[in-house]
Amino acid sequence: PESDQITAGIPVLKYNKSWLLMLTQDDCEHSAYSSTWAAINGRPLSHNFFYSAEQLAVGDLPPDVFTFNKTLGSTDGTGNEIRFAFTTTLLPEVKEMELAPDVIKGYRGNNDRFKKMKKLTWNNVTEMLAYDTGIALHDVNTRSVNHRDSLLKHFDIAQRLTHHKLSGRGIKVLAEPNGNHNYLLAAMDYHPIRIMTAQNTKSGGPLVERHYPYRIDSDLEKAVLQRTFYNNTFDITAHIEAELKKEREEREGIHVGIHGTDVTFAQFLLWLNNNYGKDGDDSVWFPSFEEYYEYNYYRMNSSIDHEINGDTLRLRISLPSEQYFYYPSVTVNLSGIKYDQVRQVISNDAVTGLSYAPYEGGVMLNIDCRRLLYDRADNFVDKYLKSSTLSNRDDA
Repeated sequence: PESDQITAGIPVLKYNKSWLLMLTQDDCEHSAYSSTWAAINGRPLSHNFFYSAEQLAVGDLPPDVFTFNKTLGSTDGTGNEIRFAFTTTLLPEVKEMELAPDVIKGYRGNNDRFKKMKKLTWNNVTEMLAYDTGIALHDVNTRSVNHRDSLLKHFDIAQRLTHHKLSGRGIKVLAEPNGNHNYLLAAMDYHPIRIMTAQNTKSGGPLVERHYPYRIDSDLEKAVLQRTFYNNTFDITAHIEAELKKEREEREGIHVGIHGTDVTFAQFLLWLNNNYGKDGDDSVWFPSFEEYYEYNYYRMNSSIDHEINGDTLRLRISLPSEQYFYYPSVTVNLSGIKYDQVRQVISNDAVTGLSYAPYEGGVMLNIDCRRLLYDRADNFVDKYLKSSTLSNRDDA
């Protein structure tokens, strides 16, 4: 084909999925690790107890654990699994995040070490980050929750602590706590926070926007997107099924807010996988709020140039990274060229992950430029070599 016959663009949702679901778990809950993260990543679940990364690493687990015997996610449209990813809020200023669990493998005198810890621990968060879990600010440790200057001061303290504990990782998401819109107002003046989520608009507060991905025409800088706290998982499934009756362009992005999670919620995630994920119709994209924000930012601000030289099509894609961006990964749709015309796809060293497949008469390319992708692969292989569990094998 001629160069002017070919167009290239980033679709509204990654992997050309037809609807979006996100999950933000508030209050830095222990269950974010031992229930939400565990269910998604094929780890043990418990009806009555909790556990932490240190216990899981050595197999010191509650007596009633079971697993779904699979991981939960979608595919990238070329057959590769992309696991569901959610957002957990942190409370960096509280000492409870620094606690460590008791590890006594084989001890059955009591189950006290498997009681719920007061907060998610830093070690649990560190492990979750390796699986693309996103992080967000929530409450900060001030009594002056209505005063902008105090909130800004504690945003900065929380950010510095997070940097220290998570090897330089920063936070760019705020999940409004307790319906207090003063957090949103303060975050408007705090540069590192790029996007926020809240339940509803309050008098004197910023507008909370219902979110329709196919209508987004901005990079969502400082936007406040609505999330919903549902009464039960049946209400979530009802909302999903109502949206899926609409045309793709009319569907609302579903953003679930939740506090503690349990086996019932894990079963909902299994239902999602079996109906709309990799074991269903594979229609859902379920990223962290961070990843969605970054992807949309790239969609709105990137540049894609192409040229043809003989039988070679050369693409040059510029992804403008910003502070605390961690997901330089996009889908690019090519039209004007057919999949069976492609003999080979190669890239430069900036690309660490690449896959492609036919899409609507053209070609879909998935391009990942995360510099640490190889390091993460080595990490998962090392874990499997040290402990040949089924879940470690799946990770590797």
